[in-house]
Amino acid sequence: MKRSDDLPSLTPTRIGVDEHHLHRSDVDTNALAVTDTLTDAGFQALLVGGCVRDLLLGAKPKDFDVATSATPEEVRALFRRSRLVGRRFRIAHVRFGRNEVIEVSTFRRFAASPEVEDDQKHSEEGLLLRDNVYGTLEEDAFRRDFTINALYYDPRTEEVLDYMDGLNDLGRRQLRCIGESAVRLREDPVRLLRALRFKAKLNFELDPEISDELAETAERLAAIPPARLFDEVSKMLLSSYAERAWRVMEDTPVRKALFPNTAPNDELVHRAMANTDARIAAGKPVTPGFLLAVLMWRDYVATAAELSEQKKPAEARALAAAQVLGEQQRIIAIPRRFSQFVRDVWGLQRRLEDRYARNIQRLAEHPRFRAGYDFLLLRAEAGEGDSIAEAADWWTRFQDAGEDARQELIEGRRSSQPAKRKRRRRPRRRASNPD
Repeated sequence: MKRSDDLPSLTPTRIGVDEHHLHRSDVDTNALAVTDTLTDAGFQALLVGGCVRDLLLGAKPKDFDVATSATPEEVRALFRRSRLVGRRFRIAHVRFGRNEVIEVSTFRRFAASPEVEDDQKHSEEGLLLRDNVYGTLEEDAFRRDFTINALYYDPRTEEVLDYMDGLNDLGRRQLRCIGESAVRLREDPVRLLRALRFKAKLNFELDPEISDELAETAERLAAIPPARLFDEVSKMLLSSYAERAWRVMEDTPVRKALFPNTAPNDELVHRAMANTDARIAAGKPVTPGFLLAVLMWRDYVATAAELSEQKKPAEARALAAAQVLGEQQRIIAIPRRFSQFVRDVWGLQRRLEDRYARNIQRLAEHPRFRAGYDFLLLRAEAGEGDSIAEAADWWTRFQDAGEDARQELIEGRRSSQPAKRKRRRRPRRRASNPD
């Protein structure tokens, strides 16, 4: 692996505003406040990464990242509303208002001497475990993942600094690693997930060197902490391009590594991803729990059917949910609030299908009713059968109806279902009186 001491001196290509057309006024004012404060304090401070890339492509960045020569502690001292986060990469989060966070990272480099061994560690397989070795702007450019993410923007001069020919890769719409792809993906296999995410988001082509590493890197994802994989999968599927991202991933070894029991080309999954994108576009709330419920649904149904050969149906479904979620949790950590959401949505399906009159009002008031109903609709659209389509249509009519019409629908269900058979109680024996 190349270390910074082995690198040639890097001189950036400086592109002026007349050529790239990215003006200071296009940048978020809070991001400018951070760069200006750091620059006024005597530090280098530039915008970097996705925000620069997206602005150059004419898109609106979701967030803004700043790279600086200041250490995290020095950043923390300059901004009252800031905190340090991360162990693998220690960075500063500078807060504005209630929701906006500007991420500030210190220039980093590859370690070359034993004195900094504790600040940069690799596993025997080459996985980067810790990377808090600080360096220069040039060194920072080399250690980034892809050329299109190593573009820096100086708000003071309005210049774009291009160390890795990233601007040309933007024009070619190509995603290319900085350095040797095999080495960079071995350092951090999650870079492959990022590559697939950018391919879906930007409609870029992967460099053949990255494609050649798909199978081997997918296997290395097993070494990544499940909690980190949950974060990366959530980014991929909850950023308004879930359907494209899943189609990019489903026929690759990556899908098998992350969701081994989810079949490729499942119409239910495709519809759920498209539905999620539509909800985001409409400003409606989304949750990873819903997509996880979809991705594991077929496995859950098959497992419940297998267990029902020895168990009662309700017990089989409960055991199936625990088993399927447990297997997936070993790969991707699912926070409890989302795993419970999955259980609730699955548990509602049979009840929504049966529509027992005595339970209908209670079901309609269930906190997860809407999610369960949406799930049932998707199953109907995916062609799971006439009975599912009929149940989905009934619940749609029920929700659209007025109070009197709802009662008629409930009575219609009551008359079509056998009355609940009452248990015959045996008469109690009277205690015999020996007298």
